[in-house]
Amino acid sequence: MKKGKIKALLVLLVIVLAGIYYYVTIPAINIHSTGIWIFILLVLVLILAAYAAKKKFTSIREVKSSKFLKIGGIVLMVVLLVFAAGSILSSPIVNAKQYRNLLTIEERDFSEDIQPVNFSQIPLLDKDSAMILGNRKMGSMVDMVSQFEVSDLYSQINYQEKPVRVTPLVYASPIKWLTNQSQGIPAYIMIDMTTQDTSLVKLDKPIRYSEAEYLNRNIYRHLRFHYPTYIFDQLSFEIDDNGTPYWVCPVRKYTIGLFGGATIGRVVLCNAQTGECQDYALKDCPEWVDRANPADLLIQQYNYYGTLVHGYINSIFGQKGCLKSTDGYNYMAMEDDVWVYTGVTSVSGDQSNVGFVLINQRTRETRYYKVNGAEEYSAMGSAEGQVQNLGYKATFPILLNISNEPTYFMALKDGAGLVKKYAMVNIQKYQNVAIGDTVSACQDAYVKLLNTSGITAGNESDFKTVTGTIQRIAQSVIDGNSHFYLVLNGHSEIFDVPVQDYLQVVTLQEGDTVTVEYLEGTPVCTVLNLE
Repeated sequence: MKKGKIKALLVLLVIVLAGIYYYVTIPAINIHSTGIWIFILLVLVLILAAYAAKKKFTSIREVKSSKFLKIGGIVLMVVLLVFAAGSILSSPIVNAKQYRNLLTIEERDFSEDIQPVNFSQIPLLDKDSAMILGNRKMGSMVDMVSQFEVSDLYSQINYQEKPVRVTPLVYASPIKWLTNQSQGIPAYIMIDMTTQDTSLVKLDKPIRYSEAEYLNRNIYRHLRFHYPTYIFDQLSFEIDDNGTPYWVCPVRKYTIGLFGGATIGRVVLCNAQTGECQDYALKDCPEWVDRANPADLLIQQYNYYGTLVHGYINSIFGQKGCLKSTDGYNYMAMEDDVWVYTGVTSVSGDQSNVGFVLINQRTRETRYYKVNGAEEYSAMGSAEGQVQNLGYKATFPILLNISNEPTYFMALKDGAGLVKKYAMVNIQKYQNVAIGDTVSACQDAYVKLLNTSGITAGNESDFKTVTGTIQRIAQSVIDGNSHFYLVLNGHSEIFDVPVQDYLQVVTLQEGDTVTVEYLEGTPVCTVLNLE
């Protein structure tokens, strides 16, 4: 074969291999992307290997005498040195102060910001429980279950002022993709995190752009070809106020050197049905978007803030004044946004928190609340201890305001992952644990526990005492427990009187006079006196 043809074939081989690598890995064409540096190094190695194959060197001496290989080796070393130097100069070792300032922290008052609990907005399920419900729902869809499965994404968002998790369907296998990709994915799963209602939402137009696609309709490849220079972070599946599915695609920007100080500067919204993309600066992101900033990135940024308080060396050795997030986080629905919640503890690894932070996933607003108490895993262990005979396991808690007391709230699950009970644990005295079969029963038990344990559940002024004649009385059975409901003349509240606590309520009738003490906002009887 002629030398010209060999050269052309080698050049073509390098181009083909480089093209395949790029198509598979799709690195951003951006000097801040480590992927593009690896791609450049790969191309240089392929060129040098192709040149060596063309020349058919027979000895090390010939290799060393080749001017092309020398120049190529120098270029390769320069690229490696620039990459290494950029990595070091971008690291917290050199830029501790800049890393600490990635987040702006505002200290706030717990009782002012965190309003008394509204359980219609509190997510009662964690992701694992949602996955069980989603798979169960999918199993009941006979027309789809053989062709599709449920994605593991389960993004938690606020939808019409309710916390829900949404996740798309995916093709059950590459063969199922081959036979179904022309029609697309017909539905997504939505789970109400407060009621556990699970629905499969069938779409008029199918989802054509997703992680389940293999070629150009793969969402990552679709984004890369539209935005070749953007460095995308973790994608999130969300729906807008009309239920239209979107991919929320955060775009990283690096604010410290070549590879350091990662944060989110822009957000691309890709319509999962049509592939249409809209590019926004973070501050201009539509309000229905809840997950513009990935939770893991926000937690990492807070840890920079907490550990680098006195520089990098102190964060490794002396660790004076260093704080970090606890080993876990959860989500809270507040102010029509999703906030990441995590406790704050010392780096020494003790089992107490000095406070907690809430970070808005859309705006990156960060609030710190100074609340001393047990860290989350200690509280989870305390709750599990109350039901150790049943072997239930606690979910990672969320922080609630119950009667102006900072309180951990968690679900207790059995071995199959199903929620069986609920627990509330006082943060400052985590041995105070209340368990209930329902959320309302758990709250009632918790408020009473606080009162009997010497902890004032709220301010003194929050307790109300009313005396009146019974205008109406009704009975109900909730989870096997009898409750009487009283309406007194001249009062709008409906007072809940559990029979197991106030047996004398069964003797009452309309027209009797009673005195009821209760905590304002939660009209559950704490004292009942008959006149």
